[in-house]
Amino acid sequence: MALTKTRWWLPLFSLALGMLCLAAFWIGDDPRSGLYALALMAAVGMLFLAGGRFDLVRGLRGDGRDEYWERLDVHASYLAGLVTIGLIIGMCLWEWAHARSGMPYVQLGAISGVAYIVAVGVLRWRP
Repeated sequence: MALTKTRWWLPLFSLALGMLCLAAFWIGDDPRSGLYALALMAAVGMLFLAGGRFDLVRGLRGDGRDEYWERLDVHASYLAGLVTIGLIIGMCLWEWAHARSGMPYVQLGAISGVAYIVAVGVLRWRP
């Protein structure tokens, strides 16, 4: 069984992300915020580890996945992508309306657009 299909995947990923946050804050000379981020992500990981009784937690964790959860994941990812791209466009327009370059949002929008085109191409032409 792949690691992402076990009950340990999401808790370990949360802990690893918390450690990366700690490292980033520590490099930025703010170890207190890093410790807070690590504690928060560890708590989230523990909730996912301890909440295995619930179907939603098992579906999010990966160990309760089936075709139904895979379809939910695709639809949720689609909706999250639409919201994110809509916000990127809105923030870019906001920056331009305030005579600023909006460059971080332009870059995010460009990366999103290229990723979408590449994904459609790969999914279309794969065997």
